[in-house]
Amino acid sequence: MKALISIALAAGLLASAAGAAELKVGYVQIDRIYREAAPAVAIQKKLEKEFGERRTELKRMSDRAKDLENQLSRSSLSDRDRKQAEREYAGLDRDYRAKAREFSEDFNQRRNEEFSGVQERANRAVKQIAEREQFDIVLQDAVYVSPRIDLTAKVLKELEK
Repeated sequence: MKALISIALAAGLLASAAGAAELKVGYVQIDRIYREAAPAVAIQKKLEKEFGERRTELKRMSDRAKDLENQLSRSSLSDRDRKQAEREYAGLDRDYRAKAREFSEDFNQRRNEEFSGVQERANRAVKQIAEREQFDIVLQDAVYVSPRIDLTAKVLKELEK
């Protein structure tokens, strides 16, 4: 939807500017900003440190569940051992699902909190570049963009300051 609005806006500007001076258009790959900008990389490291222990715990639980599945797939288990393994697996599965859901919610909330600052800084940088270089419009979502109008490298450089 956002892309359609951007395209419609750009098309409208192009149509109204057709008889006037040439329209100067730029484009920014915001997902690349979130991956490569120094503040974004720092946030990713911070989040990994903050959530690494919980992620490791989930991995440990997953590995244990796989071990239990392998045990249960063997027919050599006694009835008592099979029931014990099934109970452990059921409890582990229940705990894993709850912890994974909680982890996902907490991680997404923290990521959104942290990246809102990067988004604000990136938007300010885009606006500064657009004003300095006299762009008429700068888009963030598009189906196709020519590399000659891509401002992403300039924004990344601006965010390094």
